[in-house]
Amino acid sequence: MKSVVKALLILAGIGLTVGLVLFFVITSRGISARAEPGAFETTVARTMRSFAVPRGERDRSNPVAYSDEVFGEGKAHWADHCAACHANDGSGETAIGLGMYPKPPDMRLPETQSLSDGELFHIIENGIRLTGMPAWGDGTPETATGSWHLVHFIRALPRLTPEDLEEMEVLNPRSAQEVRDELEMQRFLEGGGDPPRKPQPTHKHGG
Repeated sequence: MKSVVKALLILAGIGLTVGLVLFFVITSRGISARAEPGAFETTVARTMRSFAVPRGERDRSNPVAYSDEVFGEGKAHWADHCAACHANDGSGETAIGLGMYPKPPDMRLPETQSLSDGELFHIIENGIRLTGMPAWGDGTPETATGSWHLVHFIRALPRLTPEDLEEMEVLNPRSAQEVRDELEMQRFLEGGGDPPRKPQPTHKHGG
């Protein structure tokens, strides 16, 4: 009995120490999303990503056979849904991605490529709590198939060609201003309306 109490006191002491360290770090540095995660936080984040996938899901293999059509579906899905945070090439170097905490990983690197198909699928379908990764699945076979297509595409990220990236730029979502500029240009070319104005930035940062 004494050994159990002693162990509990030790755990409580460790928890209190960790809590105090976190308190002093937060109060001294704040919790800005601009900060670069340290080695400890990076390890914790990767551990959480591992814990996010149930053991039984990790061994699942991709039931969708690879084909050029499947790759094309995954590429279009990625460009439309994922590239805003992860970038077309999977680097995570986008305005949104670089402003997140934790920042999206470079999915071309071994830390992501070494994940099993089942792990990638589960993360896409269910997301990861306390990160910017949302759950894209809704429990239907259609979204599951789309997620398996994305798994194939993620595997291909390190080998994307300049042609792939150029095609994805066309598939990326456009802002409302870009749509208005395009309609204005179309009306002008059809002989109606004034010459299109020079595009203006939709958001300015103070200098």
